Amino acid sequence: MAEAKDRPWVDAWPEGVPETLTYEEMPLYRLLQDTAARVPNAIATIFFNREMTYGELDALSDRMAVRLQELGVRKGDRVALFLPNCPQFLISHFGILKAGGVTVPFNPTYVEREIKAQLDDCGAKIMIALDLVYGPVHNVRQDSPLERVILTSITDYMPRLLARLAFLKKAQPRQFPGTTRFLDELEAAEGELQPVEIDPREDLALLLYTGGTTGVPKGVMLTHYNQVSNALQGSAISYMGDEGRVLAVLPFFHTYAMTVCMNVAIHNGAAIILLPQFHKKDTLKAIQKHKPTHFPGVPTLYVALLSDPNLTKYDLRSIQYCVSGAAPLPQEVAREWQEATGAMIVEGYGLTETSPITHANPMDDLAKVRFGSIGIPVPDTDAKIMDIETGTQEMPVGDIGELVIRGPQVMKGYWEKPDDTARVLRDGWFYTGDIAKMDEDGYFHIVDRKKDMIIVGGQNVYPRDIEEVLFEHEAVEQAAVIGVPDEFKGEVPKAFVTLREEYRGKVSEQEVLDYLAKNMAKHSVPTAVEFRDELPITLVGKVLRRELREADTE
Repeated sequence: MAEAKDRPWVDAWPEGVPETLTYEEMPLYRLLQDTAARVPNAIATIFFNREMTYGELDALSDRMAVRLQELGVRKGDRVALFLPNCPQFLISHFGILKAGGVTVPFNPTYVEREIKAQLDDCGAKIMIALDLVYGPVHNVRQDSPLERVILTSITDYMPRLLARLAFLKKAQPRQFPGTTRFLDELEAAEGELQPVEIDPREDLALLLYTGGTTGVPKGVMLTHYNQVSNALQGSAISYMGDEGRVLAVLPFFHTYAMTVCMNVAIHNGAAIILLPQFHKKDTLKAIQKHKPTHFPGVPTLYVALLSDPNLTKYDLRSIQYCVSGAAPLPQEVAREWQEATGAMIVEGYGLTETSPITHANPMDDLAKVRFGSIGIPVPDTDAKIMDIETGTQEMPVGDIGELVIRGPQVMKGYWEKPDDTARVLRDGWFYTGDIAKMDEDGYFHIVDRKKDMIIVGGQNVYPRDIEEVLFEHEAVEQAAVIGVPDEFKGEVPKAFVTLREEYRGKVSEQEVLDYLAKNMAKHSVPTAVEFRDELPITLVGKVLRRELREADTE
């Protein structure tokens, strides 16, 4: 760890949070086992009103582990998950870990090309998939490493009556040749679980793919120690406890939800309210019925709920804490969400390569929250700003450079990509690729991604700065800015905007440009504004700037 004088953020940590946490070097699945032993009858998951206890979840993951070992899974084998948020995800994930395997989550919206590339790269021989979305996998399976596919239905762990109704409507189990059924496989488990020796610091728990929005995805190798450490770090700052209830609408295939909505909750013995996909009405109804205390989200999710005309008809006051990640949180969105719910909402930060939590604003005191900042490093995490050009010179307080991070949550490396690993892991530090600055109190501010920075006539322009101003306009619902070629200036900004429903057709491009011209430097004002019905975003809420660039050049 750095000297205290080099860590000005220590004084801002919430009261009671120590500088150093005590980590037991243990397999990730011990989080579930320990909680099940401590509170076996506590609610672990709520899925379409059906509850599962921690004792039941632990026992079912044991059965899955036994079955996977019977099917040939050995230490280090990768097992693919092609599932939305549902009890089967947790049963499978912890079953894989107990069997000695490595979980490889897939985005269930992937198309055939993306599925095949990830299967070829990770070499998974077994996949557990939702039958409703399995079709694209089936189409590429013959030319992939897959030898066995276990299918589950969305109705498998619904309440019996609701499952019956869903079956009659549209959710009948789909059949594919060469597959088996999830419940049948659990029933077939007969032997005893064979212990597997795990080295938490070296052995992988997860292979998570990142970079798909900007280029060829890379497999991030996260060890058991990475994941356990980050679960404890997240718990230290979350104010969750065993009375907590976490709304899990963020997808588990992404590290943000896997840590914040799953591992932190399990460590605390909190209930996880599972939603397989985001729909505004379903989310609002779930909040009112199940009364979550914690609602991790992303800006686009909060914006969508705030735009619902029926928002005031729902009681959202059970929500106490919200951490927004994955993308910058506009200050206006934070203010509106606080007014609507009464909850503390703060911006945090992390990356797949860091398990993901590295920074967050303190949640114990509104006076400590700095809107527009990602906050301070979590316990046992060091961060600093290095020069953009060489990455070898530390920048003074207030100066802009590349954010680099060191801590127990930092990945082991990229799967079978030693050159890429060496590029970002240098002398024990992870180079994030994000441009940032640190203020005198140790709060960090993300300026933008290095690759998203726009150079206008030699001057650096950051899309986030423009987007923040756009979000302050009363008519703007969503906004994204990219750089487009310009004959004289090299690049210039262009804005893509969706308008709130009541303003659609009533606001012109020139009105938005005039508004920007009044509120920012001339060289930063976009040359054009394009209105869209919606912006392309990932399931985690990140705007796909790459798609905007590609569409703009067609």
